[in-house]
Amino acid sequence: MIDVSKIRNDFPMLEKTMHGKPLIYLDNGATTLKPQCVIDSVCDYLTNYSGNAHRGDYDLSHEVDTKFEHVRSIVADFIHCKPEEVVYTYGSSDSLNMVAFGYGMTHLKEEDEILITLAEHASNTLPWFEVAKHTGAVVKYIDLDKEGKVTLENVQKAVNENTKIISIAQITNVLGYLAPIKEICAFAHQHDIVVCVDGAQSAPHHVIDVEDLDVDFFAFSGHKMCGPTGVGVLYGKYHLLEEMTPTRFGGGSNARYNSCGLVKLKNAPTKFESGTPNIEGVIGLGSAIEYLQKIGMKNIEEHEAMLRKYAIEKMKELDNIEIYNENGVGPIAFNIKNVFSQDGASLFNTYGIAIRAGQHCAKILDEYLHVSQTLRASFYFYNTKEEIDQFIEVCKKGDDFLDAFFG
Repeated sequence: MIDVSKIRNDFPMLEKTMHGKPLIYLDNGATTLKPQCVIDSVCDYLTNYSGNAHRGDYDLSHEVDTKFEHVRSIVADFIHCKPEEVVYTYGSSDSLNMVAFGYGMTHLKEEDEILITLAEHASNTLPWFEVAKHTGAVVKYIDLDKEGKVTLENVQKAVNENTKIISIAQITNVLGYLAPIKEICAFAHQHDIVVCVDGAQSAPHHVIDVEDLDVDFFAFSGHKMCGPTGVGVLYGKYHLLEEMTPTRFGGGSNARYNSCGLVKLKNAPTKFESGTPNIEGVIGLGSAIEYLQKIGMKNIEEHEAMLRKYAIEKMKELDNIEIYNENGVGPIAFNIKNVFSQDGASLFNTYGIAIRAGQHCAKILDEYLHVSQTLRASFYFYNTKEEIDQFIEVCKKGDDFLDAFFG
């Protein structure tokens, strides 16, 4: 059980007002608020030991190195893997691009197939489109069921002898739902198919055990789990990381090179981390993960499930609301009937409520939903039932949108 009233004191942003009303932040799928402990850890680095990582032979540099590498162990404990399987990146998009261009580009050939779904984020769609152009591989789609879920049965139907990579979100950023990743991986590996998972919307909210899932690659971002922006993680099975080619080259990633162009790279994960990394971001990510673990991921999952169920029940009582993903987990995608989504978001904004409107970087999902844009409410462990009640009151005003907005 989470003591939300106590937890909310950890977040300075929750003291903010919008349009003279207390901020109700329901756009956690886009980014999350940051607790004071994360802010303090970033400030501590910038104030007290702001040296570079892996560049110096003096005490200050050693302190940076120690704390920077310690976060790798924190991440490894969080997702249940080995520290050497943790690659620091600049976020989920960067991680997925690294898999597409560092592994897909070198392992795919003409007529090989990459399976994704129509519900994927642009970060798990556009890189594969580009890789397909250069390799002659083909991007194909796993059918979603009538609720918008990925099922093992539909994965099995989509796979053939040409399938080489399956790349899907564990929880998609619009329709939500928890994909059966463990079962998909078991089936895929029987057919020598590599599975890459976008965990941007799952790692912040659920217990993740990459070894139990037997996933080949797993990507997530710090800023969606109370950490800083511009930092993320790519997990990869070590033998696959060793096979991968870095997508960036420079200082820190090589052991030696000469004027003839002979280059010897360091081992994974270091070979992927060229240049000065986002050190304060990594430090902040470590603090964020420790903060989440202190609360307990199961507690977070249960609290969010309660909020979502409560919100759905209230929304279903309104005849002016169209819900697109009633069941499952994650965000709620909806529209106020006869109100353009951006206008709807502006209406919520006037009452101090922050929600997302638009296509949510999932621009081919409309081929499944037959709706071009939606509103999206996404919750986190610091949200309350009282905030849901205020959200519902604004939903009711959509029937008389112009009066509510200008009145």
